[in-house]
Amino acid sequence: MKIPRWSLFPFRLFKYALPGCMALLLGSCLTYYQQLYQFHKNYETGNFEGAQKALTKDDKAAKGKAKLLYNLNMGMVNHMLQNYEQSNQYFEQAYLLSEDYRKNYLNEVLSYLTNPTVIQYPGEDFEILYLHYYKALNFLMLQQADKALVECRRLNLKLQAISDKYKSDKKFQRDAFVHTLMGMVYEVNGDINNAFIAYRNALDIYQNDYKELFGLNVPEQLKKDVIRTAFLMGFDEEQRRYEKEFEMQHQKDAPGSGSLFFIWHNGLGPVKTEWSVNFAITRRGSEVFFVNDRLGLNFPFPLSLDDDDKDPLGGLSVVRVAFPKYRSRGNYFRSARLNWGSEAQDLEILEDIDAVARKTLKDRMVLTFGKTLLRFAIKRASEEILRKENKEGLATLLSIINAATEKADTRGWQVIPNRIYYTRLAMPAGSQSLNLEANSAQGARTFDFQFDIASGQAQIHTFHTMEIDPSLQTNAPEFYSY
Repeated sequence: MKIPRWSLFPFRLFKYALPGCMALLLGSCLTYYQQLYQFHKNYETGNFEGAQKALTKDDKAAKGKAKLLYNLNMGMVNHMLQNYEQSNQYFEQAYLLSEDYRKNYLNEVLSYLTNPTVIQYPGEDFEILYLHYYKALNFLMLQQADKALVECRRLNLKLQAISDKYKSDKKFQRDAFVHTLMGMVYEVNGDINNAFIAYRNALDIYQNDYKELFGLNVPEQLKKDVIRTAFLMGFDEEQRRYEKEFEMQHQKDAPGSGSLFFIWHNGLGPVKTEWSVNFAITRRGSEVFFVNDRLGLNFPFPLSLDDDDKDPLGGLSVVRVAFPKYRSRGNYFRSARLNWGSEAQDLEILEDIDAVARKTLKDRMVLTFGKTLLRFAIKRASEEILRKENKEGLATLLSIINAATEKADTRGWQVIPNRIYYTRLAMPAGSQSLNLEANSAQGARTFDFQFDIASGQAQIHTFHTMEIDPSLQTNAPEFYSY
């Protein structure tokens, strides 16, 4: 990676940018979570009205560099308040922002003067996927299953874009949960053929990606759904093949029964924070190398920026720089089962969002390391240029500002679940009662539900428990079901 000569131009004019740099110092020590502390604490304890008020008080958030996150958070709050139309308005705005995102080259230059938070936040790939997930749920709650299918198609297009973006088989580029959701939504719409295709795609991803990437096996429920939809479509060969592969036989639903897909959102996703990494600096000819043997990292940079032999890094041998990382909040509940009459059915993990977030960050970590070290090198070189020009006072001030503004980009959508579980029940038409038994290290809690089941139709119900690991929380929030 090279340091372009033009990138040092802003530092020659740094005194004109000084006021803007000083303004950034005020919030440079806070992570994004800390900056929105009141919002997050209200949300985590179930005070969604308070969370909404905390967001709306920040009149700059909707137009700032993190406006995509503002819309995602407002969409989620309104979703939890069951304001589904308003929720989708915010999610749609976030979608448009993610689609229209373009690099602002002036901001790119400024990011090397300060830090990456001066650039518009484009969203992590998985965050945009879950945006469509919640939009689909909103449409289902509004009894607009056809529009939920539109979101499934958008999901599929986004998945294709991610697959094109990452060529390595070891990177997160296909989402089994999304395909399983698509299958469920297709079933709600009565489209069994496309449901079968979606379940089959999810099966392939679990078998070939998720086992290695996240340690997740194929859910037993998904195996049943693949076989069941193959049977309903009359795909006898596929049905027999999957029955043999999974060593299970299809159990027909009772005549006149309906389907309930029960989705459990458990806990809260990880918080993006920052960590510091030491790099040793070695020099070979006109290049310097930033090396961390423990992490197996070695980044070369050509730094022969002037005709003389002056070291543009000022003779540094070790540097400490900041990078983003995720901190897990854990889960209070470890497992759950649905009890209906004499039947009991365990809920299985569909998606480990905590693991997906970590994997996504890891997949781009080398690029992040490279950009951060390039930013440091440019900053340091700019200080040496000022010293060379006998402007020691400005160089010292710039050094202080560079250190104070150096931070990782800790922005992220931090109110999504930690894990998503599901199961399916086939029940007779009419009013049906069941309960969810959620288990923790401290014991079990039971939640009661009543459903109106329609013959031959499928419905989706989601349930939220947001308690985190007891050692990491002070207030236990409520649960949310719809």
